[in-house]
Parts: sequence; structure tokens; C-alpha cells
Amino acid sequence: MRNLIVVAFLEPVTEGMEFPRDAWPLHITLVKFDVVDDELAGRVAALMDAPVRAALGSTVTVGVEAGFGRGGSVPVSLIDASAPLQGLHEALVGVVEALSGRVATPGYTGAGFRPHVSHRAGKAPRAGENLELDRIALVDMAPDGGHATRRILRLWGPNRE
Repeated sequence: MRNLIVVAFLEPVTEGMEFPRDAWPLHITLVKFDVVDDELAGRVAALMDAPVRAALGSTVTVGVEAGFGRGGSVPVSLIDASAPLQGLHEALVGVVEALSGRVATPGYTGAGFRPHVSHRAGKAPRAGENLELDRIALVDMAPDGGHATRRILRLWGPNRE
């Protein structure tokens, strides 16, 4: 089983970059999912290419702060409703379903999608700030079977056309 996630990074990253699981660059999660084997995982990026490219350059707006997780202990900034962001999310979920993948949080997909940015190491976007979706990535949540790091498998955005 491969654990993968598609995110829109808000900080500079590079394809192939690895980082500790507790030191993610700021990002918006688009869909987290599992596929049953590496062959399917290899096809994911190709199938996601068209909807991701169509969304590149879209702008979203940071909304109010909230608390997610147990007892609201995880500070986040919500992202205001956005047709391009919602459309990208739904297209990516469609790719996962077409590959017989399993969405990790089905209650937070489709109409339940709550785009947000988790605050990290004192960093958080400001309410009202406009963010450009210019770094969208497919990330391996357990590269080489290890769960301590994450690896960017495919990056769409500047200099990656």
C-alpha cells in the first residue's frame, strides 16, 4: 500500500525534496489517499496532470483562524470557498477513485472539503491574504517504507512545465 497526498505548497520546495514528517512547509491539503501498489502509484501523477495544470495560477483567499483536531488543538487558517480549488479537489478525488484508491478522510472530501493551512513553527498566513496556487505536488508519505520523512514525487509549477 502506498500512502500519497496532493498538496498546494505555499513555500518554496523542489521535486525530490525530503523533509521530516513534523516539519512540513506550509501547504493546503487537496487529497490524501492510498493506492494498493507501486504500479498504480506511478500512474497517479500522469492522470492528475491535466486538472493540476488547469488550476495552476488560481488564487485563493485566507479566511478566519480555527482549531482542528482533538479539542481544536491544531491551529489552522481556513481558506475561503473557491470554485477553482473545489474543482481541483474533486478532480483529484476522481482520479483516486478511478484507480481504485482509498481516500484517507472521505468525510472531508467533496462537499465536506475544508481547505486550510495548518500553522507550523510560528508560521501562518494572514486573514485576507491572497495565495497563488503555483506549487502543487504529489508527496509520498512513507518513502522507501519509512514513516519519518516525506518526499515530493512530482511538482507542478514554476520551472516544472
